[in-house]
Amino acid sequence: MQTRKIGPFEVSAIGLGCMNLSWGYGTPPSREVAERVLLGALDAGYTHFDTAALYGLGHNEKLIGEVLGPHRDRFMLASKCGVSNNGRRELNGDPAVLKATCELSLQQLKTDVIDLYYLHRWDRRVPIEDSVGALADLVREGKIRTIGLSEISAATLRRAHAVHPITALQTEYSPWTRNPEVAVLEACRELGTAFVAFSPVGRGFLAGRVSADHIFEDTDIRKTMPRFQGEDFAANLKVLDAFKALAAEAACTPAQLCMAWLLAKGDDIIPIPGTTNPDHMVENARSAQVALSPELLARIEATVNARTVHGHRYSEAMRIPIDTEELAT
Repeated sequence: MQTRKIGPFEVSAIGLGCMNLSWGYGTPPSREVAERVLLGALDAGYTHFDTAALYGLGHNEKLIGEVLGPHRDRFMLASKCGVSNNGRRELNGDPAVLKATCELSLQQLKTDVIDLYYLHRWDRRVPIEDSVGALADLVREGKIRTIGLSEISAATLRRAHAVHPITALQTEYSPWTRNPEVAVLEACRELGTAFVAFSPVGRGFLAGRVSADHIFEDTDIRKTMPRFQGEDFAANLKVLDAFKALAAEAACTPAQLCMAWLLAKGDDIIPIPGTTNPDHMVENARSAQVALSPELLARIEATVNARTVHGHRYSEAMRIPIDTEELAT
């Protein structure tokens, strides 16, 4: 697979978001299928695996540690803190809590050091300088190698970067969520911070894997997301039909079109699609081989954008505070 740079690391152009192997989109896959996805990803050329203390409240980190631990020298490992405290969901940016979370993550991941460690969300009760300062302490102690931030604004990125270099910023980015284009991408480029795009296929929607009659399980976070409900969902399905037509023109799948679009937006952008399907994992890896003309890129953006996509990203009940400039909420 092609490679891209994240700070000192050279990683696969497509990374693997591991969340839904443990949590998020309904019943997780069996252990056997999860292992096939993870080990198959190594064989397919993935060298960037992304997890978090929050995902399954430790289950995902344990899974990564048990399955990929024996292959630790073959990939860059990223995890996150700040929304999990001692095995429970809690937004907490207190330095002591962040350090304790890291200690637990190191145990669960079966590693001596985490390559890229993100503050998952900014707890505004704690100055960003204090939270990042705690992560800088972990760098000095050799427990993490580099620092990342997730879902923060350009202004907050600059404040954090003044305390310690921020290697990567992770935010949702896809043709149907374009928030980073307001100011964050520009700030990342100004500071030399790589941009990691999560949910690059719109939580499965732009991959064409959510139909009009889809029934979401109670444990599927999309069940309460406005874009997947009622009139908003019906309107978005019409946009999806046009997007699928563009993928057919490009001779690729809709999921691959999403990833190819992101890769074409800049060589500092690294998508991290997640999947519970080994075949989809291989399909996603091949996105790096899809070339898009400037004309097709423009048509993608004219088809799927803040004006054509209906509904907020999150319901009110789901919204962990997000510090971003909103183009499409």
